[in-house]
Amino acid sequence: MRRLPIRSLAVLATMGALALTGCGTDPGGPSGPSGPSGPSDVSDRAALTGADRTIRAHKVMRLTRVHEETGMTLLEGPTFDEDGHLFVVDVTAPAGKPKVICVDVEKKTSRAVHTDGRGAYTSAQFSPYDGRLYLTDYAHGEVVSLAPDGSDPRTFFSGKVDGARMNPDDIAFDEEGDLYVSDSRGLAEGEAHGRVVRIERDGGKATVLAEDLAATNGISFDADYRGLWISELTQNRISYLRLDAQGGVASQHTAVRVDGGIAQTDSIAVDADGNLYQGLHGRAAMVVYDQHGERLATVEIPARDTGLESVTNVAITPGGTTAYMTVSGPAGGYLYAFDAPAEGIRQSNGG
Repeated sequence: MRRLPIRSLAVLATMGALALTGCGTDPGGPSGPSGPSGPSDVSDRAALTGADRTIRAHKVMRLTRVHEETGMTLLEGPTFDEDGHLFVVDVTAPAGKPKVICVDVEKKTSRAVHTDGRGAYTSAQFSPYDGRLYLTDYAHGEVVSLAPDGSDPRTFFSGKVDGARMNPDDIAFDEEGDLYVSDSRGLAEGEAHGRVVRIERDGGKATVLAEDLAATNGISFDADYRGLWISELTQNRISYLRLDAQGGVASQHTAVRVDGGIAQTDSIAVDADGNLYQGLHGRAAMVVYDQHGERLATVEIPARDTGLESVTNVAITPGGTTAYMTVSGPAGGYLYAFDAPAEGIRQSNGG
């Protein structure tokens, strides 16, 4: 999640106080496609030759409109299930409106999967351990899980970690199903209190792996599960945490300094070649780096598509190169597609 306007931060903090206007699945669902979707064959993959290379993304569909209650819509956490359906969350959706949405990207249709009266969900990931969908509730410092169909909501983790409540933002799973969470503490105050927290797959133990970070945001394992890439929103940098055999941090260093101008670093995904996809808040674009920090390309939406100001994350089709990124702004919440430089893997599934 990114630095939201003060009004929206206040809305998130008080989300639990909103009156519940409808439990379970919203039968109305999100809005359908709006406007031209661009070519159906996203075959204009760029040959990556340098930092000035542009990859053009094409509009697929609009999923949400700005909510009157919160003044925003903000799509996050794109992730594929085993059947190829794409799940996204709407961070600022009010009670009764779809907070988790399932998209059939081939048919360009969508349906509501889950809503409730308090959660402000900033990421979504399917666990390799139990197959459930895990969501971070930024406002309440919790991680919750759902059955794949959106039923059976459970609180997986809640409470303080080392004496302080989390503001959990994004999730990365290791191969055993343990969770690595970006804790964005200090974001509202502008202070470097961010952390990386490891939660065992049974939810019984949470351990702080790194702290004093500048609004920890994106988090993803590298392609070989040897370390974690994390983005720090208020410093516009990507750090690399090399892990030891027990899942702890063996070393930590700044890997990439993102020249974002007015934009800030949002979420991260990684493809089969180890390339990083860094979302930008404040610009409707995504930057691609290789694992050595070389800037390979910028993914851009068409200039004619106005009213969009944030690309939070991306999911690349597992085993394929079609990538879907979540794009939001005053014009609504959209999916855009582009052809990625390499194939999708688990680490390419949002977070």
